[in-house]
Amino acid sequence: MTVSIARRIFRRGSAQFRWQHSLCRAATETKTEAIASAAVAPDLPAFDYSPPTYMGPTAEEILEKRKEYLSPSLFHLYKNPVNIVEGKRQYLFDDKGRRYVDAFGGIATVCCGHCHPDVVEAIVNQTKRLQHSTVLYLNNAIADFAEALASKLPANLKVVFFTNSGTEANELAIMIARLYTGCHDIISIRNAYHGNAAGTMGATAQSIWKFNVVQSGVHHALNPDPYRGVFGSDGEMYARDVQEIINFGTSGNVAAFLSEAIQGVGGIIELAPGYLPAVYSSIKKAGGLCIADEVQSGFARTGSHFWGFETHGVVPDIVTMAKGIGNGIPLGAVVTTPEIAEVLTRRSYFNTFGGNPVCTAAGLAVLKVIEKEKLQENASVVGSYLKDRLTGLKDKYELIGDVRGRGLMLGVELVTDRELKTPAKAETLHVMDQMKEFGVLVGKGGYYGNVFRITPPLCFSKEDADFLVDAMDLSLSRL
Repeated sequence: MTVSIARRIFRRGSAQFRWQHSLCRAATETKTEAIASAAVAPDLPAFDYSPPTYMGPTAEEILEKRKEYLSPSLFHLYKNPVNIVEGKRQYLFDDKGRRYVDAFGGIATVCCGHCHPDVVEAIVNQTKRLQHSTVLYLNNAIADFAEALASKLPANLKVVFFTNSGTEANELAIMIARLYTGCHDIISIRNAYHGNAAGTMGATAQSIWKFNVVQSGVHHALNPDPYRGVFGSDGEMYARDVQEIINFGTSGNVAAFLSEAIQGVGGIIELAPGYLPAVYSSIKKAGGLCIADEVQSGFARTGSHFWGFETHGVVPDIVTMAKGIGNGIPLGAVVTTPEIAEVLTRRSYFNTFGGNPVCTAAGLAVLKVIEKEKLQENASVVGSYLKDRLTGLKDKYELIGDVRGRGLMLGVELVTDRELKTPAKAETLHVMDQMKEFGVLVGKGGYYGNVFRITPPLCFSKEDADFLVDAMDLSLSRL
């Protein structure tokens, strides 16, 4: 066989191979496209309730009124805002009667479930009898709730002062600490969020939540973030920074250390193990008080414990709480020891609506529902199941950099590069919008806005968890 003939045979064979390869690739691509097109949104879990026909204004009409009459600082989620008109248990309904799985819980606020009949009954009954008077008169609602609340806390934490929100609670806690210790310096953690009033804005440590106003006496320590932090999960290494602040940034004495056990607004960041015990020790030696901000992680949300600080094996001097305390009713509280509480008697301190009978009746009903329906146990079981399923998505999609949290306070962080941990901001917004179209409402947080905050009502079921994960899976697959 001549060389030229051999070359022709080789070229003919190569062409045949390329043709067959192209057919095979085309068939594979067609099959992939068919699978993708065949993928449909998962079905909502069964729920035996249909809302009555909504007869109110449209979303567009409401949006126009918001633009004209409400503060321009108010923002909404999604390109096309959802007009929520009714809630029932772990579900929300829009103006068209469409049902959504609520995986945000009104920002970790609805713990018993929307419009829980026991809580509603307590509110209605109290409203019929006495909607408001003042704490200057006696009323059993505030005293009964304070007693029940104190029974949920360790040691000598049994004196309660009621407020209307978490911001108010943290403001009061900071003031109490400064009065009790005679010191001004407060230490909080970077990436923290504690409120948006004068003192709490100082303690908050994200520039996006801070205005350019005087915020004095607060030092921000390294964030013990196991995912993005410089020391990984070594809590004691981060704790050294607090001691450094005491040594070189203060007189050697401080008023307080304020922290969340799991940073909520900051992107569901669990503090590194060993951090809080070491920091609490340093603060005590400096004459300061330890304040636990339980506004989001309290009231059984972590599942393993009733309070977030309990997961770290510490006992604070002051505990602040709100959100889940009232299942949606404006209510907050500061709980401390009798000795520390005494400082508020030095002057007159008063809160007109703190301890309102309707709000405290609701709070007591919430505690009873958590116990009766074993919601803490449910948060633990369903939360662990949901976290495992979300971790499975992380193995499937490079876009998911981290899955974290505890109980029904979980976070999923999206990154475009796992090594560099580059925040996937645009992708987060796209997936969030897509999940809404499938029927799942989730929150968004973290400094870069690239973390899904999953904080549903504590009655969330495994079927709801499957629906959420399947919707997220399908949304990620379509990027």
